[in-house]
Amino acid sequence: MGYVYLMFAILLEVFGSSMLLKSEGFTKLKPTALMVVAFVCAFYCLSKCLKFMPLSIAYALWAGIGLVLTALVSVFVFKQRLDLPAIIGIAFILIGVLIINLCSKTATH
Repeated sequence: MGYVYLMFAILLEVFGSSMLLKSEGFTKLKPTALMVVAFVCAFYCLSKCLKFMPLSIAYALWAGIGLVLTALVSVFVFKQRLDLPAIIGIAFILIGVLIINLCSKTATH
């Protein structure tokens, strides 16, 4: 159940970050409101997730997967570009997430 809450927390955080860009510095009301709601709901889901897994693991997964998904949204939705060093850095983060999930005894499965 912890991973379900974590998945929703990540997706809401990615959506909130997208709305943060669309808010244009909080000058657009609808994207700003959607961003606030998404981030509040993301933190709520993260808090529920913490009943099932350690903070260190949950936050590492949230940050790592959220970063990768946010980068993908920025490329495919907002048509932003990533250079090679950015892609390599994101790949290292993804590898770290995989190591945590596949190898760490701290992660709960």
